[in-house]
Amino acid sequence: MSNEAATPEPSTVHDAVQRYAALQPALRLHTDQFVALVTSLLDDAGINYVSVTGRAKSVASFAAKAARTADDDQPMYPDPLTEITDQIGVRVVTYLHGDVDAVASLLSDQFSVLDDRDMGRETARQGRFGYSSRHLLVAVDPVKGVPAAYETLKGRSASVQVRTILQHAWAEFEHDVRYKGSIPEEHVPDLDRRFTLAAGLLELADREFSEIRDTLQATMGGRRLTVDESDPRISAADLATFLSGQFQDAGWSRTDHYAWISGLLLELGITSLDELAGLLSSIDLEGINARMGYRYPAGAVRRLDDALLAVYGSRFVALHGNEHREAALRARLDRLRAG
Repeated sequence: MSNEAATPEPSTVHDAVQRYAALQPALRLHTDQFVALVTSLLDDAGINYVSVTGRAKSVASFAAKAARTADDDQPMYPDPLTEITDQIGVRVVTYLHGDVDAVASLLSDQFSVLDDRDMGRETARQGRFGYSSRHLLVAVDPVKGVPAAYETLKGRSASVQVRTILQHAWAEFEHDVRYKGSIPEEHVPDLDRRFTLAAGLLELADREFSEIRDTLQATMGGRRLTVDESDPRISAADLATFLSGQFQDAGWSRTDHYAWISGLLLELGITSLDELAGLLSSIDLEGINARMGYRYPAGAVRRLDDALLAVYGSRFVALHGNEHREAALRARLDRLRAG
């Protein structure tokens, strides 16, 4: 009996791409869940942000990355399905650099962090200006877990990019230009120089915006505010100003969050800043913050939320505007009382 040549097994890359293509529909669902979970964590913490978006890596992009080789022609990813860790990508865009740090601290507090790279710091250590973004690889913490709605994320990881809106603009434009593939070779050095100059200017702008915020926050508490007699609620703008002075160590929260918590204040019968100031002056705000033990700087709205929870307890939990988060509030109330 003659020995016929056996049919060769599919290559590792080919097999991995085939399996990834089969998995990708589920990855898209998991991506949406990661986006929803990160968004809810940011909202709950009261941290200001511009947007939270996500994408499941395309099959073509996975295939291209899986096929990469090192200088010795050995594959960079011998086990692509395991070693390519950005199959699920989440991007958080913030306003200021301090918010990037706050988001990273929040993610570190709520997830297991498998990797954390500050690309801007790495670029600066090389004495250059250029790409700046915080990259974290996160997974559901086996001890802390996640809400029941996100149980399917156990065993999954996500690559999370966190950057300011100016860093995001630079990265998106630079990526778009460079991947057009039509830049004449003689123009590349000048293009590199211009991108470096733009990166330096945007870093300076980021710093100036942060200084503006810090200056405003230090002076807003003393402003005299106008009252709209036709609306019993404290306006979102006035509440933002007041809380900036009240919690000067806290970051700004999203605009819509000030309007939301103003509605909760109305449910409690608090319709003026004088009433709110009197209430807050009667309690130990720093003690409340210490009992919560945040590893990240909670936003101004979250600090007020904690104060109201500490004062009103179960009555606050039962407010109509808190129906969507009753279980989470009860857990926080237990934490406050245990402290």
